[in-house]
Amino acid sequence: MTPPTGASTASIPGTMDDEKAGPSRRDGDPNAFNPLFRLSSEQIEEIGAEFQKIHDEVKGDLGDRDAQYIRSIIEFHRRLTALSRIVLMASRYPPAWALGTAGLSVAKILENMEIGHNVMHGQWDWMNDPQIHSSTWDWDTASTAASWKHSHNYVHHTYTNVIGLDKDVGYEFMRVDPKQRWSPEFLAQPLINVLVMLFFEWGVAIHDMDLEAIKKGTKKKSDLMNDLKGIGKKGGRQVLKDYILFPALSGKHWKKTLKANFTANIVRNVWSNAIIFCGHFPDQAYTFTEEEIADETRGGWYVRQLLGAANIEGSDTFHLMSGNLSYQVEHHLFPDMPSSRYKEIAPKVKAICEKYELPYNTGPFWQQWLMVQRTILRLAFPGGDETPKPGPYVAPPEQPRAERTVQAVDGPIPAFP
Repeated sequence: MTPPTGASTASIPGTMDDEKAGPSRRDGDPNAFNPLFRLSSEQIEEIGAEFQKIHDEVKGDLGDRDAQYIRSIIEFHRRLTALSRIVLMASRYPPAWALGTAGLSVAKILENMEIGHNVMHGQWDWMNDPQIHSSTWDWDTASTAASWKHSHNYVHHTYTNVIGLDKDVGYEFMRVDPKQRWSPEFLAQPLINVLVMLFFEWGVAIHDMDLEAIKKGTKKKSDLMNDLKGIGKKGGRQVLKDYILFPALSGKHWKKTLKANFTANIVRNVWSNAIIFCGHFPDQAYTFTEEEIADETRGGWYVRQLLGAANIEGSDTFHLMSGNLSYQVEHHLFPDMPSSRYKEIAPKVKAICEKYELPYNTGPFWQQWLMVQRTILRLAFPGGDETPKPGPYVAPPEQPRAERTVQAVDGPIPAFP
C-alpha cells in the first residue's frame, strides 16, 4: 500500500472510509492491550464525534486574540533575529558572541517550531493573510516547504505510527519498534542517531526523497534529480545566508560570526530533534500495522492519533519553545488548530480519555527523552520486546483549599462584614 502523493493541511485526512463504521480489521493478538481491540464500533464513532466537536468549537471561536498571538510571535522572532545579528557584528568580544549566539539560537527555534511548522500546517489559514499562510510560507531550514508538507502534513499525519507507511517510524534508517525487522545496518544507528541530532535540518531535507525506494532502485531517476535540485537550491540559500553573507558583514572577524551561526544551527537541530523524537518514540505510544487500519473510519483515525502520540510536561516557556509540540496528542488530533489553543483544550481531551478508559500519554521531558534514547540503543541489536503501555487516564483528585489560620486561633479566620 503506497501513500498517494499530494500535500494536505486538513485536520482529518480525506483518505479515511467514513462509510464503514467500527474498529479496524486486526489480525494481531486479540488479547493485546490495545484500546482498539476492546472498543465497540459505536464507542469509536462516539469518541470521534466528541473530538470533532472540540475541533469545531475552537474553529468557530477563532478571532482577534488568535491573530494577535501569531503576529506577535512573528514580530518578536524578527526583532530577536535582527538584534542578534547586529550583536554578532561585534563577535570579536566574547560576551557579544555568547549573547548573539544565544539570541540567534532561540530565534531559529521559534521560527522552525512555533511559527514555520504550524503555519505550514494551515493553522493560520483562516486569517486569509497571504503573508501568514500555508501556501506561501517558507521556513528557515534546508527543507523545502513543499517536500515537508507532503512527507509530514500528508504522509505522517495520515498514516501516523503505521509501520511500513509512516516514514517517521525510524525515518527509514533506524529501528525504533520491535515490529520492524532487524538487519545488520541497524548496528550503526547509535552513531547515526547522534549525527541526526546534530544535523537534523539536513535529515528533514531528505526525508521526502523515499530512501527505501532509492535503496531498492525503484525511484525514477528524474524524480530523484528533481528532489536533489530542490534540496540543493533551498539548502544552498541557507548556506549562503548563514555561512557566507552574514560572516562577510562582520569583516575581519568573520570566522567568529560563522562559528556563531553554526552553533545556533546545531542548537536548533538538537532541540528540534529532541522534541520531535519525544512525540512518538516513548514507551507509551502505540504502533500499528497496515492490516489494522484497512477499514479505519474517521473515529478510528482519531483514536489512533490519540494512542500513537505522547506529550511532554513543562512550563509555558517550554511549550512555546517546543512549538507546542509538547502537546503532541492534541496536535495529532487537531493538526490544523492553532497551537496556542492546545493547552486550553487539553482538559477536554483528558476528560474524553477518562470517560472511555483511554490512556493520555504524557511525561516529563527527561523521562521521555531517555526512553527514546534507550529504545534506539536497544533496538540497534536483534530482538526487543514490546514495552508496557499505560492504563486508562484517571484525573488526579482535587486538592482541598487550604483556609488561612492565625496562630493560637482554632479553625479558619472569621470573616467580618
